[in-house]
Amino acid sequence: MSEVIEQLSTLAQESDMAMPVDWEGLNISKDEIFKHMATNVLQQLESVSEEQRAVVAMATMTKLLVENFIHSHMAKINT
Repeated sequence: MSEVIEQLSTLAQESDMAMPVDWEGLNISKDEIFKHMATNVLQQLESVSEEQRAVVAMATMTKLLVENFIHSHMAKINT
């Protein structure tokens, strides 16, 4: 399981963040955050049947994309 978490974390860190992040200002490292979130994703997908995993993954990605869009839109309005 830890190998999958490492793969997910590494792959997720390869793409740029939509907004700049001050990683130094957080009380947890960038790597720890990504590994923690990767663990959550893996646990979520393991909690559903194999047939439902793709749908759950796509629904989760859609929700995150919408949240990111709204967050980015609100940041542009406030600047």
